Amino acid sequence: MDLSGLDIAVFIAYCCVIIGLGLYVSRRKKGQEETSSDYFLAGRALPWWAIGASLIASNISAEQFIGMSGAGFAVGLGMASYEWIGALGLLIVAKFFLPIFIKKKIYTMPQFLEVRFDGRVRTSLAVFWLLIYVFVNLTSVLYLGALVLKSVLGINLFYAILGLALFSAVYSVYGGLKAVAWTDVVQVIFLIFGGFVTTFLVLREIGAGEGIMAGFNNMLAAAPEKFDMILDKEHEYYKYLPGIGVLIGGMWMANLYYFGCNQYIIQRALAAKNIREAQRGMAFASFLKLLLPLLVVLPGIAAFVLGADIERPDDAYPWLLSNYIGMGLKGLVFAALIAAIVSSLSSMTNSSSTIFTMDLYKTLINKNASEKILVRTGRITALVVLAVAVLIAPQLRNLDQAFQFIQDFTGYVTPGVVAIFLAGLFWKRATSNAVLVAAILTIPLSFALDLLFPEMAFMDRVGISFLVLCAVIIGISLWERKGVSSKAIPLEKSLFHTGPAFNISSIIVIAILSVIYSIFW
Repeated sequence: MDLSGLDIAVFIAYCCVIIGLGLYVSRRKKGQEETSSDYFLAGRALPWWAIGASLIASNISAEQFIGMSGAGFAVGLGMASYEWIGALGLLIVAKFFLPIFIKKKIYTMPQFLEVRFDGRVRTSLAVFWLLIYVFVNLTSVLYLGALVLKSVLGINLFYAILGLALFSAVYSVYGGLKAVAWTDVVQVIFLIFGGFVTTFLVLREIGAGEGIMAGFNNMLAAAPEKFDMILDKEHEYYKYLPGIGVLIGGMWMANLYYFGCNQYIIQRALAAKNIREAQRGMAFASFLKLLLPLLVVLPGIAAFVLGADIERPDDAYPWLLSNYIGMGLKGLVFAALIAAIVSSLSSMTNSSSTIFTMDLYKTLINKNASEKILVRTGRITALVVLAVAVLIAPQLRNLDQAFQFIQDFTGYVTPGVVAIFLAGLFWKRATSNAVLVAAILTIPLSFALDLLFPEMAFMDRVGISFLVLCAVIIGISLWERKGVSSKAIPLEKSLFHTGPAFNISSIIVIAILSVIYSIFW
């Protein structure tokens, strides 16, 4: 699509605001040494609203705008379960996981595994996560973001990838989590407002001048099959959303993994002023999560109803931008897309450098590293992982639905990680050997199930793998007969007490979701 002078001005203003804010919050007083806590956890001083905004900005990326819109085009509203069940996942993590993590004052998820188990588990999971962040998460976000730039502006794919990486690096590599979190507060405003602009305009188009509600009703009448939340076995995409299994199966594993064990998401909550701020931030993010399908799934369904002439589902969102967003608004929507992409890139890059620095460099390479060296190592690592991702990202161009690729791949690792964390958090007899075996088995087991049962829905595979790995942990732990571990987490009732604001928010979120699933069952 062509950008007018006003569009370009809006986009340039957005870039200047983000870079300027990132560099401004990263400044230090003369003579003040930056510590690892400052760089990796924003000095543990983030308020609830910054935590919630940053979490959602990190969560929403090209994976959602492009990938989930593509999935909405192909599958329909059922894909919104990733977001809506995710809202519940955030609340569960906030109430039961966060109190333990914050009490232990950890920097990273692998660090918790050493606190609870031993260094072998920490190192193996640290390497594991680094590989996933660099070769799956960072590369997919770069590729999908570059696909937008190519579709909208005609920029060469590799140069688009490189440009996005450089934009992210300008402020995040220097400023660390503080720069990432505070710029995310602005980014989430851009991406939510810009996303709503797209949804509003396409619904108005489908409504034929009678308003957006008429547009939604017309869309529902034109493609009722796209509004099934629970798919039956005859559905073409049942393998991706296996009926009732979405509500009681592997989807829960995916969300507990993503929000409770995933460094680049949970790191914001670890940087909170205290547990109450962290929980309020997660509740705020849960409310924002309810809105996301309006931004990323409905546009894909709209493109289907409008008869989008596209080669792949992932082309649905760029097609809408090119055909239905008028001059003057394209710059805002384009800025929203770039905000989603860059915020996720910055978060993943920062978390990758945190894991390498704190879990590998400090524990295995230089145990006596000074704060200055740790910060410098973090910055160097951030540049390296971005460079590697830039080189690999173009190889994803042959994918049909990138969002489903990401879900399938992470589905291989999710069961083991969730089983290990649940055992570490809530079962005092779990042993280091047991969880280490589970970590080793998680990918081979998932691959084996995939080969033996190729028609099995990947969510069902995730659920079965989780149950098998839980059985492995329980079996080995009991066989070792070590009793209650000396490193077991004391589970006091007061630890899980939550305040009125969090409790009321949770009730409202659950009520809203109950209504949604009752209507679109």
